[in-house]
Amino acid sequence: MTPASHRRPTTLHKDPAPAAAAAAIARRADNRAMTTTPRPALSMLDLVAVREGGTVAQALQIALRTAQHAESLGFKRYWLAEHHNMAGIASSATAVLVGHIAGGTQRIRVGSGGVMLPNHAPLVVAEAFGTLAELYPGRIDLGLGRAPGTDPTTMRALRRSRVETADDFPQDVAELQRLLAPAEPGQRLIAMPGAGTNVPIWLLGSSLFSAQLAAERGLPYAFASHFAPRMLHQAIDLYRNLYRPSAAWPKPYVVIGVPLIAAPTDAEAEFLASSTYQRVLGILTGDRSRLLPPIENFAARLQPQERAAIGDFLAAAVIGGPDTVRAGLAHLHKATSADELMLVSDVFDPALRLRSLDIAAQAHAAMAEGSEAVNA
Repeated sequence: MTPASHRRPTTLHKDPAPAAAAAAIARRADNRAMTTTPRPALSMLDLVAVREGGTVAQALQIALRTAQHAESLGFKRYWLAEHHNMAGIASSATAVLVGHIAGGTQRIRVGSGGVMLPNHAPLVVAEAFGTLAELYPGRIDLGLGRAPGTDPTTMRALRRSRVETADDFPQDVAELQRLLAPAEPGQRLIAMPGAGTNVPIWLLGSSLFSAQLAAERGLPYAFASHFAPRMLHQAIDLYRNLYRPSAAWPKPYVVIGVPLIAAPTDAEAEFLASSTYQRVLGILTGDRSRLLPPIENFAARLQPQERAAIGDFLAAAVIGGPDTVRAGLAHLHKATSADELMLVSDVFDPALRLRSLDIAAQAHAAMAEGSEAVNA
C-alpha cells in the first residue's frame, strides 16, 4: 500500500509545519532514542465490526473471543468505541458491551474508548459505569470523547433539542468526576450506583482541546492516532508540558491508537490490510459499509489521491510481518514515549485477527528486552 511506510517501520505523519518545527520534532525523537523508557503496555480498541455476510450477533461473539484472547496474551485493557447509525459497527450500546466483555473475562480492564459525552447526560453515564464498577471492581475504565460519533440527524435523535456549546464538555466532565467521587455532605444529586466508585476517567481526542483539558484535570489522555494522527506530537507534548498532577495520576499517562495488521509475511499483511483500506476509503467518501473481505492488489486500483488520503488516515499504522511489526512498534514508542499502545485490528477473518494479536504480542515482548511494562 502506498505510502511505502506501511511496509517498513512506521513513519508518523507530521503536520505541514515550518522546517524549524519539523526539525524540533525530529530532535525530540532522537533525544528519546537515547533515553531508556519502560516498555509500553499493550491494549486493544474494538469497534465491533460487522463483517460482510455476517450478523450483529456474530460480531458480538467475535468481540468477546477477541477480548478473551487479548487477556490470555497479557493485554492491559480492552476498550469499545461508541458509534451510531453505522451499518458496519455494533458498539453503539457501549456500556452494555463493556459489561458483556467484562463478564466473559477475568482480569483485563474493560472500558469505553470512548463514550461520546455530548450524547448523554452525565448522571446516566455515572450510573451505568458505577453499576459496572460494582459488578467488576477494579476493572472498569470510562473513556470520554467530545465528538458525537455520528451524523447530525442521529445526534439530534440522541439528545433531542439540546444544543452543545464549547463549555459543555468540560462542565460535563467535572460533573461526572463529582458523581463518581464519594458523596459530600448535603450533596443533592447522587449517582446510585456510582458515588464512591471512583471509576477512572480518561479523556480521548484527536486535537489539542482534550489534551489541554486532560492536563488541567490531571487525567490520563488517549490520542486517536488510529484515525487522525496529524496532531499526535503536538497534542501529547502539550499534555505533558501542561500536566497538573492529581491524587490518582501523579504523572501524565499517554495512550496512542495504533492500526495493526500482522501476518507471517509483509505480503500477507498487506493483503489482509486491504479490508482496512476499503473501510477507510468508505469513511473518506461517505460510503460506509460492513467490513469487507481483503482484495488482491487493492491499492493498485486506486487513484493517487485516494492512496494518499488512506495513507494520511493510517499514518500511524503498523502493517507487516513479525520483523516489520517489531520495528514499527519500537519506532512509535521511540517517537512518542507513549505509556501504552492501543491496537485497532480490522482483519476480516476472525482467526487471522487473533493471529495478528499473537504476532503483536511477540513483537511487544521483544521491545526493550528486560525492561518492565508500565503500570496504570
